[in-house]
Amino acid sequence: MVVDLSQPNFNNLEHELFDVDLRTGFMPSRPPLGRLPAPWAIWEDLLDGARSESLQPGDKLYISSAEMARSEQWRVRVRQIKLLPVHDLETSIEHLRRAHLVLTFVMHFYVQTLPPNSSIVIPRPIAIPLLQVAKILDLPPVITFSDTVLYNWYLDSPSENGIHELPTTNNHIKCQTLFTNTPDESAFYLCSARIELHGARALSIMRSTTNEIAVGDFLAIPRLTAYLNSLSTTIDELKALLMEVREECDPDIYYNIVRPWFRGEDSDTYLDPGSGKKRKWIFEGAGDYTDLNMLPPDRELSGASAGQSSLIHALDVFLGVNHEQQNGPSFMKRMQRYMPRQHRRFLDHLGKNPRPLREFVMSVSSGEPNDGAVALKEAYNRAVMSLKAFRDSHMIIAALYIIGPARRAAEGAAKAANRTAFDDSQKPLEVSVVADTAVTGITGTGGTSLVQFLKDVRSRTIDTVLHEEIGM
Repeated sequence: MVVDLSQPNFNNLEHELFDVDLRTGFMPSRPPLGRLPAPWAIWEDLLDGARSESLQPGDKLYISSAEMARSEQWRVRVRQIKLLPVHDLETSIEHLRRAHLVLTFVMHFYVQTLPPNSSIVIPRPIAIPLLQVAKILDLPPVITFSDTVLYNWYLDSPSENGIHELPTTNNHIKCQTLFTNTPDESAFYLCSARIELHGARALSIMRSTTNEIAVGDFLAIPRLTAYLNSLSTTIDELKALLMEVREECDPDIYYNIVRPWFRGEDSDTYLDPGSGKKRKWIFEGAGDYTDLNMLPPDRELSGASAGQSSLIHALDVFLGVNHEQQNGPSFMKRMQRYMPRQHRRFLDHLGKNPRPLREFVMSVSSGEPNDGAVALKEAYNRAVMSLKAFRDSHMIIAALYIIGPARRAAEGAAKAANRTAFDDSQKPLEVSVVADTAVTGITGTGGTSLVQFLKDVRSRTIDTVLHEEIGM
């Protein structure tokens, strides 16, 4: 079947083209691969070893010498394994996705267990295959939202009689791979997974709405109004799912124990001892390969972030929320680079709609006033404000899980420094000042200023609302 890309008709969502399922959204409709085949078992073994030995971040407060030694012993194993080829993985997208997940988890274990004053050199046996797999998938060589959420689950009840069961929100999905083996980390990932699954309803509404706009007659307006009201309700349900993370994920455990593992190069708070700049992640042996083009000089390696959710980007594109900036690509645009290639293609396809929803509602509102036009605009604004409310909840979660724990961690570190001062003449640290400074400088795992980013996307969402001036 030939898919016409000139018209964004969601009936043409071929799996091969967009990898979007109207039953499960951007989540795959079947459980991802749980383990690589035997030729690459050593990668899985390294990951199992890191998890079973409960490795600790190198910048952990009060890290013991035994913990540091255990991490170094594991890192020695990483450096000593053979360099494995990846060309046989290319025949299976499931194998490639699992390889990217495993290799990035191993890399992040390696990087984050290093002492904070050391250079970061990713060993060749991990660096080269990761760069190769990342190039094939057209993803950065760093852990992404798709690694921690989209392709990181299984069903706790296997299918019966060979009948495949869909991973809907009524099923019990579990996480495959964790850094910390804590229920808090699992709950954090699964919260996003449930949002993605429930978001399939929003994609279905988008399809129906787009079809109605294509018809464009007066009779379509009541149906469009009903679809937009349903979309508003669905987004409200996504917000409720987001807030449920508080039930199973402790903020301090998340911030201090879980979050350090998926920090990217952009989120590094330590400086290279030689240059005085942020430490670059050096992929050992990359210069020996002419076909590895994943690391341009101006590269960015941001960690996994909710900003990489294709669902939220799709809602923005569909409702007409504009995140563009005059001084370069916006954070939201940059985060699309971390999405699976097919999902980026879907967003591009959605953005090329010749009759965008917001413009259509504006055109209806600009005509003679009538009850249908008023109801349509109200329904559109209600959907936009539901998205704004979702982002309000995101700010609440950020305050609970990042800003609050960051303040408490900074206060604890300042008190510890004061207790260990060896010279009475040394001026004690002002604990409250240290805490305020720490909060001001917080970056998200995507490497951007967290508070400012959340405020900006919320403001741009509010700016999308259609006001009474339209049509006058």
